[in-house]
Amino acid sequence: MRTPAAFEATGKQPRDAKKFALRFWAIRNSAAMERMYNALEWTLVKLAPAFTAIGWERMEKPVAKVERLVKGALFDCKMCGQCALSSTGMSCPMNCPKGLRNGPCGGVRANGNCEVYADMPCVWVKAYEGSQKMVDGAAIAVPAKPVDHRLKGTSSWLSVAREKSGYNARIASERAAAAAAVKAKAAVTKTDTTKSGGAKA
Repeated sequence: MRTPAAFEATGKQPRDAKKFALRFWAIRNSAAMERMYNALEWTLVKLAPAFTAIGWERMEKPVAKVERLVKGALFDCKMCGQCALSSTGMSCPMNCPKGLRNGPCGGVRANGNCEVYADMPCVWVKAYEGSQKMVDGAAIAVPAKPVDHRLKGTSSWLSVAREKSGYNARIASERAAAAAAVKAKAAVTKTDTTKSGGAKA
């Protein structure tokens, strides 16, 4: 017997529990998934110089396609571009029907199932279970930033590689230096103009 869900459209068909089998397998094996993710992250950071040479923009589409296939199969990934799996017990918070990124709502059922989909275990209940098996499981207690919807569909793998390889910091530094140079040049030009005007007077 399926319990009606509070926020479900009238006449909506029940979700097939088999659809979540692989997702739940990944959560049960979150420790192994964590090791695999760390290895992948290390590899991508090492490849950062090659990505820079090729062009990060050119790498975006093929890498995002592979990421969508792999993470879609394992975690029902929604490609938000800001992956939180490593800090949510390998349970993707984007699978929460309410899109909650920092813990469960107050409607979790007594059996641990979702308020919206009565036959689906709460994403955050599973996240807690998965986090308990991970080395960095305590990260689940760190508040996540709001979702930036502009990043939807982009590769979080490349985003992490850019950040941890120092590429983002270098680009930010170069832009700051360029802005400072422009500002300094403008100040010199203004000073020269003022001096020139004073000489004519």
